[in-house]
Amino acid sequence: MSSFIIAELSANHNGSIELALETIRSAAAAGADAIKLQTYTADTITIDHDGPGFLIEDGPWKGRKLHELYKEAHTPWEWHEQLFQEAAKNGLSCFSSPFDATAVDLLESLNNPIYKVASFEITDIPLIEYIASKGKPVIISTGIATEEDILDALDACKRMGNNQITLLKCTSAYPAPVEEANLRTMVDMKDRFNVPIGLSDHTLGHAVATAAVALGATVIEKHFILNRLMGGVDSGFSMEPAEFRSMVDQIRLTEAALGVVSYEMTDKKMKARRFSRSLYAVKTIAKGELFTSENVKSIRPGFGMAPMKINAIIGNPSSRNYRKGDPLQEV
Repeated sequence: MSSFIIAELSANHNGSIELALETIRSAAAAGADAIKLQTYTADTITIDHDGPGFLIEDGPWKGRKLHELYKEAHTPWEWHEQLFQEAAKNGLSCFSSPFDATAVDLLESLNNPIYKVASFEITDIPLIEYIASKGKPVIISTGIATEEDILDALDACKRMGNNQITLLKCTSAYPAPVEEANLRTMVDMKDRFNVPIGLSDHTLGHAVATAAVALGATVIEKHFILNRLMGGVDSGFSMEPAEFRSMVDQIRLTEAALGVVSYEMTDKKMKARRFSRSLYAVKTIAKGELFTSENVKSIRPGFGMAPMKINAIIGNPSSRNYRKGDPLQEV
């Protein structure tokens, strides 16, 4: 099964709907399966306040007020319908991360097919319940989550009768160091919580995403931008089109290499077995002469007796004449 590869638009429209539309077209050309939006306004995600906790103290947005940052980064709600239409026109699924109930209502009016719960919303159980109640697949990022948070989020979905859940391993750093990806945790999540797993990846490059697919990820999400030189709040950890295309190609190659579990003897395998080892006369052996380690050896090609039988025949007489280079035959 092919993994579902998501291009995250996030704030990489830089306040221009034309840029957003061009980004959607470019993501489709780069091989994405879906484009993901974020549906909030500054006032639905925080308040305009500069008290303790409302000023970002570290990371790429250090020194900025939350309200100011989200006002710059948000995707205007009046754009959503056109963005959904443009995605459909270009063969992409379009869906979003809602950050409050009013955002869910907007997305429902647009027939949003999937809901993504952002890492920092995983503790908002009423929001998750409302999302899950819509009966659509739910993808949940776990960047800041404890094991208990994950269990609470899963339980919230299940209480609403929704079992269409995928958990994404996520490192909530921007960009995220490769050594903090901890993809073994993603694998453990699949076993521990019995749900499909994937990766919301903030590392640079595609090595981590490709490795995640090799380890069983069914969803890969990467921030996508036309050109990092445009700047913007998410530009520093977003992939440009050529990079995204390369990632998609590597992921598809990885999926092809994973293949299926099979021990079937195909025609290619059978032909290749001609060059496996078997027992051959390496000296002339007369009928009645004893087989020895000097006149019989396991060599290539594979048209003689199986090498495992050498101990059974050594010291026994030959039932026929062999020339040097003849394969030993079953009696």
